[in-house]
Amino acid sequence: MADNTLNTRSSSGWLERRFALTERGSTVKTECLAGVTGFLAAAYLLVVIPGLLAVGGMDKGAVTTGTILVFIAGSLLMAFYANLPFIVGPGIGGSVLVGVTLAGSEGIGWQIGLGIACWSGILFFLLTRFGLREVVTRSVPQSIKLGLTASIGLFVAVLGFRNAGLVLANSRNNALMLGDFLAPGAVVALCGLLLAIALQARRVPGAILWAILFATLLGIPMGVTHLPEHIIAMPHSLAPVLGKIDLFGALNIAFLPYLFVFFASEFFSTMGTTLAVGGDAGLLDEEGNMPQINRPFLVDSIAAALGPWIGIPAATALIESSAAAEAGGKTGITALAAAVMFLLMLLFTPVALMIPKEATAPALILIGLNMFSGLRKVDLANFTEGLPVLMMVMITLIANSFGTGIAGGLLFYVVIKAISGKWREIPVGLWVLAVPLVYYFATLVKH
Repeated sequence: MADNTLNTRSSSGWLERRFALTERGSTVKTECLAGVTGFLAAAYLLVVIPGLLAVGGMDKGAVTTGTILVFIAGSLLMAFYANLPFIVGPGIGGSVLVGVTLAGSEGIGWQIGLGIACWSGILFFLLTRFGLREVVTRSVPQSIKLGLTASIGLFVAVLGFRNAGLVLANSRNNALMLGDFLAPGAVVALCGLLLAIALQARRVPGAILWAILFATLLGIPMGVTHLPEHIIAMPHSLAPVLGKIDLFGALNIAFLPYLFVFFASEFFSTMGTTLAVGGDAGLLDEEGNMPQINRPFLVDSIAAALGPWIGIPAATALIESSAAAEAGGKTGITALAAAVMFLLMLLFTPVALMIPKEATAPALILIGLNMFSGLRKVDLANFTEGLPVLMMVMITLIANSFGTGIAGGLLFYVVIKAISGKWREIPVGLWVLAVPLVYYFATLVKH
């Protein structure tokens, strides 16, 4: 018994030293719970990402395995190198660009799409290595940083409402519309949301986690949750996509606009996620900056550059990490716990795929709405400071992309300050950044 107690203390001591738990005001139990919560919030991507890439002709089984491996490797790197509670995995935007847009609509092979994604990751790495990404991040005005959480919160909440079937896209007038609130999926999501609110109001630990599990179980009799035929299944082979990347084919000058759209959207998405989730976890300084921000940037650039080699584009710190931060995650143990859960999914993939998107929707809705509180810190009475933030929020909604929303907010900040005669308040870095931002939006309209 004494030996077991000694081993436990030794293990806790190592975790404390390695992840600075006391310094950040957390515990191993809280971090592990946060990691599991983040895993459940992101588990739907194990269905969504392979489905998007399969549209472009990629082997669905192979990219499912690749998706899990990216989650594991990226999150482990984030845990041990950056010591941050960020879950790293493939983003939806990059998968849409490779699987649906390039391979599906434009007729460009997915091998070339992966090549473009890889070059984007390499550019990320170089900019990070030379400190340019941190320079850009520090050039972002304080008002935009304060409004980031609201912009991303809107994106997350709308994603949750759409996953729940409570909001639909109206193809006739290209607008959003309310869904059927009595549909089984909507009922499951609403019940999960009400439980999450009730538990969180009572400060019950793991409120969001319990709501996800409850909604998943409720979905069984309602036909929303489909029980798997097998609990354990061997992972699919990576052979159909492993190393099937066309780096040289992607260097065609005709693909430059795609590369820029890919790079810019992922750049601002990553920056926004890092600052917003870091703010939720209490890891930012008084100016809204994250100390040693190059570490998480370096992790996601490595993941973005290596992911395409196993068929997975656009690996990055995911906005679903906000669920982990909301559950109390502050250190790399959160990312480590999530990585362990994804590791188990290599054998228990059917269990993860059993969790319907309607069950995770309450977490996204509640977290997204809570993130709107960031707007109260913005000086909306100051026209030239508040308007760019509001424009950023609106563009996020219209474009259905918080990366595009952030880019639009920065560009409007420069324009509004300039035409208001306050051009001296514009950081030099933003003047330089405005040029590629104009090109980005011109390219975005065409593609």
